[in-house]
Amino acid sequence: MTIQTQNFDVSTRAEFYRLHNGEKAALPFSGAEYETRLAGLRAIMAEAGVGAAVLTSMHNIAYYSGFLYCAFGRPYALVVTAMESVTISAGIDAGQPWRRCHGDNITYTDWARDNYWRAIAHVAGRGVAIGFEGDHLTLMQSQKLKSFLAPSCSVDIASATMRQRMCKSPAEIALIRAGTAVADVGGYAVREAVAEGAREIDVAMAGRDAMELEIVRRFPEAEYRDSWVWFQSGLNTDGAHNPVTARRLRRGDILSLNTFPMISGYYTALERTMFVAEVDDASLGLWQANVGAHELGMSLIRPGASCAAITEGVNGFFAERDLLQYRSFGYGHSFGVLSHYYGREAGLELREDVDTVLEPGMVISMEPMITIPEGQPGAGGYREHDILIVTEDGAENITGYPFGPDFNVVG
Repeated sequence: MTIQTQNFDVSTRAEFYRLHNGEKAALPFSGAEYETRLAGLRAIMAEAGVGAAVLTSMHNIAYYSGFLYCAFGRPYALVVTAMESVTISAGIDAGQPWRRCHGDNITYTDWARDNYWRAIAHVAGRGVAIGFEGDHLTLMQSQKLKSFLAPSCSVDIASATMRQRMCKSPAEIALIRAGTAVADVGGYAVREAVAEGAREIDVAMAGRDAMELEIVRRFPEAEYRDSWVWFQSGLNTDGAHNPVTARRLRRGDILSLNTFPMISGYYTALERTMFVAEVDDASLGLWQANVGAHELGMSLIRPGASCAAITEGVNGFFAERDLLQYRSFGYGHSFGVLSHYYGREAGLELREDVDTVLEPGMVISMEPMITIPEGQPGAGGYREHDILIVTEDGAENITGYPFGPDFNVVG
């Protein structure tokens, strides 16, 4: 183990130091992949006229360094200059951040308040132009940035980094393909576990366990964290992100299958409408309508199409069937370094107010959902979800688990 101190030696309680414990671990991507990403970031910095970037979000730190931090109330950073790329981590993590990052790492101590910012200043310098993430840096931390770095100017580069992340490299697409296949594995496990009397939580755990075992099989050198399943039934299907409960399934229940494997910070998803054993006529008609919207939406995903235009097309389908009022959110979003508790590429969402034009290499979902209020025929939430890679002349659907009534009336 190598401990290199800065400012003080360990006996006088260093503000920060380098804890290089053990050997570097295998990262999700090659060193060349991370260097290409950093070259893109440095181009963003040059265009913005900044000498150092101080990135603080989980998604950007993971994207540019491979390190996915666990905050637990502590701040983390990646500082990138023309020559350096250094993650800044808390002492509680010891050598793991260095082992799991591309580039250097500095550990800050909690023996004095704001050693985090002293470590950042050690790399970024004082009085230089600083790029930061305006959608992540809090007001308090922004004030500390000004105090400790005294930047000549500060430039918000969050949107520019998001645009870089929206177009996936071949290596990212390979990982997303694998994640999508893992989501399918979880879906089949959920399907097998559905039965009258089963609890939502038991079905969800079956899907989660199957996915985690599949991730271990495919990625034996990875870290394993954060994969989850939302499996809802009856009234609990009305929202897309409703937590799992202990409700027991009943014959004729509408179900919502949602499997979410996480592989090195990369999230993928499978979402399907299901019914227990049988489906009534009113529910079947609504389900088929949502499937029709799903199929139309996927056909509209292609290079040159704008997010707003795709949204308008699916809106028209629902409006013709007097169902548009039951839609509550957009029809899809980008995939990559994101999760339910961090990260989002808001510039690539299928909504009326997003004008982004699709390009080859983008990865996006199609996931229409309508929710019929309790007390009405067919009450419940209907949603299908597939992941598509935008190609040179169309889009490739990489989700394999079937959708629709023929396969998903189960138990």
